[in-house]
Amino acid sequence: MRSVTLFHRLILRPLRRERLRTSLTICAVALGVAAVVAIELAGEAAAGSFHSSMETLIGRADFEAISTGGVAPETLTRLAKLPYALNLHPRIEDYAVLEDSHRTVPLLGIDLVGTPGEGIWTGNELGYKAGDRVKLLAGNSSRELMVQGVLGENSGETVVMDLALAARLLGRERLDRILIETPPATPGTVGEPWEKILKAAVPEGTVIEREGTRTDENRRMLTAFRWNLRVLSYISLAVGAFLIYNTISVSVVRRRAEIGILRALGATRAYIMAAFLGEAAALGVVGAAVGIVLGRLMAEGAVRMVGATVQSLYVSSRPAAIALGGSDAALALAIGSVVSIVSALLPAWEAAQVAPVEAMGRARREHEVRLHRGRDLVYAGVLAFGAWIASRQGPVGGKPVFGYLAAALLLAASAMSIPSVLAGFGWIGTLARRWTGVEGLLASRGLTGSLRRTSVLAGALSTAVAMLASVGIMVGSFRETVVRWMADRVQADFYLRPAAPAGPDRFPTLPPGIAEGLRKVFDVAAVEQIRSYPISYHGLPATLAGADLRVSERYATRAFLSGRAPAEVFEQLMDRDAAVVSEPFANKHHVRASDSIVLELAGGKRNFRVVDIYYDYSSERGIVLVDRATLLKYLPDPAPSTLAIYLNPGTSLDAGRHEIEAAIAGEPATIATNRSLREEGIRVFDRTFAITYALEAVAVFVAVMGVSGALLALVIDRRREFGLLKFLGAEQGQVRRMILFEAGLLGLLAVAVGLILGFFLSLVLIYVINKQSFGWTIQFHWPVAVLGFALATVYAATLLAGLYPARIATRLVPIEVVHEE
Repeated sequence: MRSVTLFHRLILRPLRRERLRTSLTICAVALGVAAVVAIELAGEAAAGSFHSSMETLIGRADFEAISTGGVAPETLTRLAKLPYALNLHPRIEDYAVLEDSHRTVPLLGIDLVGTPGEGIWTGNELGYKAGDRVKLLAGNSSRELMVQGVLGENSGETVVMDLALAARLLGRERLDRILIETPPATPGTVGEPWEKILKAAVPEGTVIEREGTRTDENRRMLTAFRWNLRVLSYISLAVGAFLIYNTISVSVVRRRAEIGILRALGATRAYIMAAFLGEAAALGVVGAAVGIVLGRLMAEGAVRMVGATVQSLYVSSRPAAIALGGSDAALALAIGSVVSIVSALLPAWEAAQVAPVEAMGRARREHEVRLHRGRDLVYAGVLAFGAWIASRQGPVGGKPVFGYLAAALLLAASAMSIPSVLAGFGWIGTLARRWTGVEGLLASRGLTGSLRRTSVLAGALSTAVAMLASVGIMVGSFRETVVRWMADRVQADFYLRPAAPAGPDRFPTLPPGIAEGLRKVFDVAAVEQIRSYPISYHGLPATLAGADLRVSERYATRAFLSGRAPAEVFEQLMDRDAAVVSEPFANKHHVRASDSIVLELAGGKRNFRVVDIYYDYSSERGIVLVDRATLLKYLPDPAPSTLAIYLNPGTSLDAGRHEIEAAIAGEPATIATNRSLREEGIRVFDRTFAITYALEAVAVFVAVMGVSGALLALVIDRRREFGLLKFLGAEQGQVRRMILFEAGLLGLLAVAVGLILGFFLSLVLIYVINKQSFGWTIQFHWPVAVLGFALATVYAATLLAGLYPARIATRLVPIEVVHEE
């Protein structure tokens, strides 16, 4: 009971008395936890694949038969002839556009035996009812169909139709997959697994996999992306940890007299330490509880941004409902409380070491910080060297673990060097006096005089600024790299694509004869046909593409890692089992030029020699590119996915477009110029990185909010100093300017250190983390305009954060403050 009373008086009462500072600290923890919760919930919702979202309609199977280019119908016949009670579910899967609302929805063709007419069944979230007429754009055709019924609960926005109707609409002769349900037990299969039986029954080139294998492949592919998002979300939590440290440190300094009295009355060191850890735990638990609610709200916006990235780079998917479970809430509470307690360990330990005779020695810790700053600078150098060593290491399990370690070591090195940098700010006071008067001098000396507390604060803000700068440099460099790559890669005057939506794992096709018709157009110089297929390579999704390389060698400026000219490389691909692979594919699967890769194609496994590796930023999945004639040898489907159209020199784009539109009149296709295609690519890029910018904004907001709270704590802790200044004749305006100068100097220091640290962090992001996670080579570029605006905004926000503490300082009554001391 006595311990509870002492805890209340020593810890809880001051927290209630300083409600604003307590609220700011709780909000910092809450925002950090909210960012983690939001990203976790959004990542889980957005990571589900198209196939897993369909499981609620038919139920799960045991196996599935798949093949690059589609499963031949005869495969279904072979499986049906097996002398076992197998349940077979042939399926055609794609996406269609509802022309009345322009929504893109999953389209599923299944065997609906005995259903009358050409009708469809719609998901419960589409809002249709039986008898409605719906116009669908799918594949090569547009058709108005009647809604026969509405699917049950959790069917989402899906459209289901009979298999034969789906084949006609999409122009398919093959199935996408056959789901296979095996009986629980069948005599004669003991010691002969189902997988072996099924593989023996299907044609060569058809793969039998456990159902859900492709979904698992997609999830594995998304692992690096989700890990990087998690790390970004932890940044705001780390900034919050700095503020917890600062809060507890200020509490210890301000209560040294009370701690000394308690120690003199018999309080043990363990009790003192437990009391301050209890304060941190209380702040952490309350902040985490608020963060859970806030994170659930933030997840609504995060899932849209994360989902956009997933659909642009990885796999066609429809985000599932956001589900906040008990385990998520428990994890958030644990993270908030553990981070807070760990952050408070050092100041709590320092409180426990206070001896009664030293209780009034308020400057002792400041002296120790000054005394040891040279030692800390040496430690910072050691940590920086360790970061360099870590950055030279390879990935672990496909994750850039050492890259993360290098970034953490750089952050730690920066934090250790802050006291020395801050102590060097003394010369600024002399310089500032010439321009700002005595207020600037007192402000700079006030910062260096409270070196220990301001170092923590500067470290928190500079960390947030460094992350903002590093991610800004990385994204800006990546964007500039993509812009230059697209200028080199997108060379055709026009690109013709199916009207049906495409995705990173789905490639609708155009009618086979359309290319021949376009070649007869007077102003068309050449037409390049490109066909793409989704494939699996070593347990990860990839793309197989075939192109008319005889056309490509005339126009392409594709950059190869070897530096060779495109014509020289393409010459080695024509009419041969040879390929070039994209850089992400090569890095992901450790493939080098002159290696051989084995692809599962219709007819069996085929060996392809890798001639070279090319730079590519269109797909993180990785691409294998072969000559179109070679592709048709194994997958004899002449329908192209895209047509690249080159006009004769001197032909205007308007005239060429008019002729092309006349030649394809009535075909479900869209025409895009190379300029519009590049602009669309940049829009997709910016949408992809929207979640990155949002997370950085949260981290910076937490840091700026912490500046306000910490400056308020400094004002409260230095109230005797401000009281004396008022006794000596300082005006309210001078005190206000002094606080604002401190905020400005602190912001200047944080921006300067953060920019330097951000530069080195950006090198780790560009050349280590991104390279090992995604396989892209990014050319370094300074995004001066964006970076300058962002840093100026942070600096302005830091100045604004000093307004309220300045107001509190001007309202102090000198006689009360001095008497209190």
